[in-house]
Amino acid sequence: MAEALARVSRVGGMGMVTIRADLDRAGDAIAEAAGLAIPARTRIVTDGRRCLGWMSPDELLLIVPLPDLPEAIAALEQALTGEHALVVDVSDARVMLDVTGAGAGEVIAKLCPADLDAIGADGLRRTRAAQTAVAIWRIADGFRLIGFRSTADYLTLILRNAAIPGSGLEPR
Repeated sequence: MAEALARVSRVGGMGMVTIRADLDRAGDAIAEAAGLAIPARTRIVTDGRRCLGWMSPDELLLIVPLPDLPEAIAALEQALTGEHALVVDVSDARVMLDVTGAGAGEVIAKLCPADLDAIGADGLRRTRAAQTAVAIWRIADGFRLIGFRSTADYLTLILRNAAIPGSGLEPR
C-alpha cells in the first residue's frame, strides 16, 4: 500500500471558549483577559500556547491548554462584566484535528471548497469538509481543523480516506 498523502490526528488537551460580544466596545477587555491581540477579520493570533480566532463580526474562539481553561473563562467573565456578552466553554462540543505532511493541502482540497492558497499564515477560514462545518488554519506542517464533536468520527474518517493515494477523491 502506498504511503498516505498526510497524517490525520486528533488534538487533545485543549479547551475552547466561544466569546460573543461587540468587539468594538469590548475588544480591549477581551484582549487583556485572553492575553492575545484581537485578530483581524478572518485571522487567528497565537503566542504558541493559546490561539484567538475571528469567527464572525461579534464572535471569537479562544483555544487554551485544558489546565488554563477555568482561569481563562474567569478572566473573560470578569473583563466583560457589564457588557452584553457571552463566554461559553465549548470544549466538549468541538474536536480539533491536524492534517500534516507534504500532502496536507491536497487532502483538505479533496473535501473543501475553500481556496487554501488564500489562507495566509495567520488566516482562518470557516468552510465545509464534505458537508461538515469546519474552521481551518495553517500550522507548521499542515492545517488544523475544528469541527463539531457530533461529526468527529465522520470527519476523521473522510480526512483519512482522502489521505489514501488513488482514493478516487479529486480536489474540487
